[in-house]
Amino acid sequence: MARRRSTLVLALLAAALTVVPATLGVGIAVLGAAVDGALPYGGCSGDGGIGGGSQSIGGTEWNAEQTENAATVVAGVVGRGLPRRAAVIAISTVIVESRLVNVEYGDRDSLGLFQQRPSQGWGTPEQVLNPVYATGIFLDRLGELPGWASMPPGEAAQAVQRSAFPDRYGPQEEPAAALVDRFWTGPDNPVPAPGGAATVRAATFACPDQGGAGLPSTPTDIAPGQLPPGFTLPADPAQRAAVGFALAQIGKPYVWGGKGPDGFDCSGLMLAAWASAGVAITAGTVNQKSAGTPASLAALAPGDLIFIPGSLGSPTNPRHVGMYIGSGLIVNAVDSATGIIAQPLSDWDGQVVGVRHIAGPAERAAPVGAGLAAAP
Repeated sequence: MARRRSTLVLALLAAALTVVPATLGVGIAVLGAAVDGALPYGGCSGDGGIGGGSQSIGGTEWNAEQTENAATVVAGVVGRGLPRRAAVIAISTVIVESRLVNVEYGDRDSLGLFQQRPSQGWGTPEQVLNPVYATGIFLDRLGELPGWASMPPGEAAQAVQRSAFPDRYGPQEEPAAALVDRFWTGPDNPVPAPGGAATVRAATFACPDQGGAGLPSTPTDIAPGQLPPGFTLPADPAQRAAVGFALAQIGKPYVWGGKGPDGFDCSGLMLAAWASAGVAITAGTVNQKSAGTPASLAALAPGDLIFIPGSLGSPTNPRHVGMYIGSGLIVNAVDSATGIIAQPLSDWDGQVVGVRHIAGPAERAAPVGAGLAAAP
């Protein structure tokens, strides 16, 4: 509870310092011209990610985490073969519920992008904190509404969410439609016939794959579901869940923009692993470099995120992340040719530019022979 309260306090402080467009009540205002397109520090070569980084869309300025989450929601709709209308309804809902931020607090037990309540049958906390699952179950319930596609978005959203503030969804149709226009790929889809199969299409994203680790890798022979010889999972429940989840994904493919369950990119694996522990972290490597609290290689704890520039990044803008699991090992989604592996932390010697501690006990001594200098 203490961690959740401190997170809420930080979020409230951040909100107090954020200039928000009065007419919409959403977005992150920054210095610079409010014209559609990448903001000065945004774009694929800036803070990047699958959403194209920080940018102005439809006259509203969104940061990299918000565009990443918007792209994830739209991709979920495209992948199910649903019409654009479903994406507008879903995005307008998320704008109201979380301002497109994957939060681990809310009214009573509400969590995640859609502020879904585990006590009301939406799924476990671990599930609803994963944007892919959260989007999927929202679309499941939307599809159960007769005539949902002809409802005004506000009415359809309210029918799914059953909010105490039903009038808040409709006014967000315009910014939601602008976000959908930005991230939709291909033609619109027809409304699926009752009981009919939708045409599933793969989504493409605003930024192409930014490349993988960019380093030679030495995969271990750890198989999914197996622990390395002599390895024990952390005693702390959150670290144990996150590390156990990461280990279980070894052998799965690298998928750009993937947050599971069948494939992941490097940051998507980190998000899903910590979501499995009931801990929300931001989406995208450039956002995760500020997650949790600063740590160092001299005192690594299981579950810590470790950053390197990667193929297209830099020391100040790292584009690849992995998870330290203990015993001198790191799990990461390397690239499309390699997939998800466990490898020696020493493979990243000289390349580490940041470490972030997410949850659980900190300041555990790094393994002897890691061979790495302390990172900032």
